[in-house]
Amino acid sequence: MYLKQVKMDEFSQNVSQEEVLPIPNWGGRVEEDGKNWYAARLFTTRQHEIVDLLTAKGLSCFVPMEYRDVMRSEKLVKHALMPVVRNLIFIRKDYSEPETRRILADVPYKLSILRKAKDNPEYYEIPHRQMLEFQIMCNPELEMRKYLSGDEARLKAGTPVSVEHGPLKGLSGKLVRSSKKYYLLKEVPGMAVMIKVSRWCCKPLELK
Repeated sequence: MYLKQVKMDEFSQNVSQEEVLPIPNWGGRVEEDGKNWYAARLFTTRQHEIVDLLTAKGLSCFVPMEYRDVMRSEKLVKHALMPVVRNLIFIRKDYSEPETRRILADVPYKLSILRKAKDNPEYYEIPHRQMLEFQIMCNPELEMRKYLSGDEARLKAGTPVSVEHGPLKGLSGKLVRSSKKYYLLKEVPGMAVMIKVSRWCCKPLELK
């Protein structure tokens, strides 16, 4: 996989109303449709507009969201739903790769889809199950959740596990330890998410 490191955004406390308001279809749709996904790095701050354009063209997008306390018009807005990062979006493979390339070519903003390798122009496809579990773990209503950059996630030592009991039952990932607590870590190209879990609920996965 080839993608330059996507940095986790530093949060600015002063934001506009448009940035605070949740955007339909950004982070709430989790579907068992069997379709793979692409990761797109953005070279513009127009994340909102790009998602709207792609959605209008029939592509489903996903942007991890989280609640933050922000200042707007000199007033504190608590629990505003906002993107975790602004230079990354995930695009579902609703069409063939050639058709997707044609649609993206019409977008008036620069973006780059993750490729299989530096010398391979084919798009890297995020497996459906991997993306589905990542979306579930990105639910902003879940507590004790942390986001990491791709590099940070790769530095986390842990054991591949599946969750056998509890609210995260059925999910898989890497069991890691942080601040004397255990977390289930799920990585996709460009970023990762981890949620607090009891290690007694996890079963080590057999490596093939």
